[in-house]
Amino acid sequence: MEEPAGSNGTAMTEQMYVEELKPAGVTQQYPIIFWPGMCQTGVSWLTTPDGRRGWASYFLGQGFIVYLVDPPERGRSAWLPKSSTVITVSSEYAEKFWTATQENGGLWPQAKLLTQWPGIGRRGDPVFDVFMASQVQSRNDYLAAETLAQQLGALLLERVGPAILCTHSQGCSHGWAMADTASDFVRAIVALEPAGPPFVNRVASAVRQPDPSHVVRPYGITMVPITYEPPILGPSDLSTVITLSTHSNLCDQILQAEPARRLAKLSRVPVLIVTSESGYHAHYDYATVDYLKQAGVLVEWLNLPDLGVKGNGHFMFMERNNFEIAEIVHNWLLTLGSAIEAAGR
Repeated sequence: MEEPAGSNGTAMTEQMYVEELKPAGVTQQYPIIFWPGMCQTGVSWLTTPDGRRGWASYFLGQGFIVYLVDPPERGRSAWLPKSSTVITVSSEYAEKFWTATQENGGLWPQAKLLTQWPGIGRRGDPVFDVFMASQVQSRNDYLAAETLAQQLGALLLERVGPAILCTHSQGCSHGWAMADTASDFVRAIVALEPAGPPFVNRVASAVRQPDPSHVVRPYGITMVPITYEPPILGPSDLSTVITLSTHSNLCDQILQAEPARRLAKLSRVPVLIVTSESGYHAHYDYATVDYLKQAGVLVEWLNLPDLGVKGNGHFMFMERNNFEIAEIVHNWLLTLGSAIEAAGR
């Protein structure tokens, strides 16, 4: 769209930068659209902070066309901020929640298990400093950011055609929203530690029970409206219950009260949720899996420690064993034909 730009007339806004990479030989039917998390850009998928190849290279090598996105109003997707504020990631936050969690005093039960970050994960370490240099400003209005991602992501899918979404963290909420809008063009979603758990945030807390009065995703997995069946007029139509976890290292969860409404469009899309051993999602990603299953989504949970893949954190696709995890995801994608058939395509 166009907006006034002072004495210079009008300027284009709400554009989105997308980079297309093609392998020498395309052997896969569907391309992969990589959508990053908060304060990240498409560069996150290109390389690792210690200079190894990233997931974009891995999947190009497997014959996929790859699209790398800078989400709207971030990185190379230009932004005229007006009165909006931005959010940035501090070095202290990154150390505590992403790169040196084994030293954060046990903010969540699995934090001490991180071993796969390439470096010591602290300021002054060259790998950490490169990682921090890749962080960019993000819009602090999460609802506005998700709304715009839903709109432009759906337009991208319509232009690219049927594709696989690979999303991370905050970007997963964007992915659910855009897939709901353009489900005919989404063949599968790979969600790496999606923002969650449903309805509330649980980054790190000694309190296991969620507080339904602090809802940040009123539609369960998104801030923006998504399609339920039977239809809902608003979030108040989603009746919920708190379910207590039987595991000491897992938080309690919020589910729909039965009979649960179906996610009418997302239930057509096969979903893989990937969870690390030590990241802060380790104590609540199961709740997102359960919520999606209850809503009729064909979802599989890839809990890495269950497969013997140990020591990873929230940025598993950058860590020492990033290609090992990429191979596991690729093997799941090889089953995509049967998964699409099961989902009724």
